[in-house]
Amino acid sequence: AHSVFALPFAVLGAFLAAHAGAVPAPRFAGQLAIILLCMFFARTWAMLVNRLADWRFDRDNPRTARRVIASGRLSPREGWLVALACASCFMICCTLFWFLFANPWPTILGLPVLAWIALYSYTKRFTFLCHLFLGGALAASPIAAAIAVAPQTIFDPESLQSAIYLISGFVLFWVAGFDVAYALADIDFDRRTGLHSIPARLGPRGALWVARLLHLCAYACLLLAWLAAAPFGTLTLGAIGAVGGVLIAEHIVLARRGVAGLPLAFFTLNGIVSLLLGAVGVADVLI
Repeated sequence: AHSVFALPFAVLGAFLAAHAGAVPAPRFAGQLAIILLCMFFARTWAMLVNRLADWRFDRDNPRTARRVIASGRLSPREGWLVALACASCFMICCTLFWFLFANPWPTILGLPVLAWIALYSYTKRFTFLCHLFLGGALAASPIAAAIAVAPQTIFDPESLQSAIYLISGFVLFWVAGFDVAYALADIDFDRRTGLHSIPARLGPRGALWVARLLHLCAYACLLLAWLAAAPFGTLTLGAIGAVGGVLIAEHIVLARRGVAGLPLAFFTLNGIVSLLLGAVGVADVLI
């Protein structure tokens, strides 16, 4: 679910890069189609690596015991075959940018990106900051989309470079914050098995305060992105205000209901944040 929430921000990063680089509409349509394919294959790769890395833990955790590899419906060998097939398809899609649009950067950076997004699955073994690694993996998506569309926008300070980086900063802190809250569901299991997380280290109360601080940092990045991007106007500012209200509501739900409030706070409210900001941001760029 985390990666689905990041998809609208990848699309927004692509639109910002196309706007800054004055990319013709037909060219951008083809680029966006390949970006969406890359997102699909990268997401499937990362999710399978996560299931493969954790299947022994998942098997012993009642919350995750029914996952496809933990339950035995898919063997680890079969899982790796599918994961490697997705990684190969991702690299093929990256190479299309080189052949179709004379942009070698997605091909050059493809393997490091696959390694980066797979790393999170192993971080709970050695650091309670694993939530930031997850946020960082998804925060790469707006930057990667911008590089695929118009790589000069990432390096040119006169373009929308800072806005794209700030949107990635928002994704980093936003995802890390709600992953801290999501990890409350596994606090006892993590402590029992020696896995690391902020809830396991600080307890529920401390974890919720960390999640609030991370979301405050995310909101600051969002406001700075609005200031940095000329295409963002009143529509985006209104959406940012609404997102502030949604984040406050999310933390009220968690404070009052604890783990019982996770389905509402994690899936419903975060889905609203993702879709609202992505759709309104794109609309402002187009207008």
